[in-house]
Amino acid sequence: MCIRDSTYIMSEFNDIIKDKKPTLVDFFATWCGPCKMQAPILEDVKKTVGDKANIIKIDVDKNTEIAARYRVQSIPTLIVFVEGEAVWRGVGLHQAHQLVDKINEFQHLKSDIDKL
Repeated sequence: MCIRDSTYIMSEFNDIIKDKKPTLVDFFATWCGPCKMQAPILEDVKKTVGDKANIIKIDVDKNTEIAARYRVQSIPTLIVFVEGEAVWRGVGLHQAHQLVDKINEFQHLKSDIDKL
């Protein structure tokens, strides 16, 4: 699955973040310098994690309802969701290894819960 970047309606967004595998959401704006720097990093993250996680981009100017719901006030804001629950949030530019580590942390956490 590639990184998705489009305008979402709330129901589509909710369906994506309810997945059992982690979903990393990048809240960004096209005019934001650090957001532009984050984009190729997310491509690297996706190459590393493959199908272990979903990665989507939400343009805060086109998706104001979703941005408001998650109280996105600074961009880029990155949120990891597992089964619809926000389990991690970071603001500002993040390096690939940091994001891969977070995805792996929540992938393994979910696997451990399933074993109980």
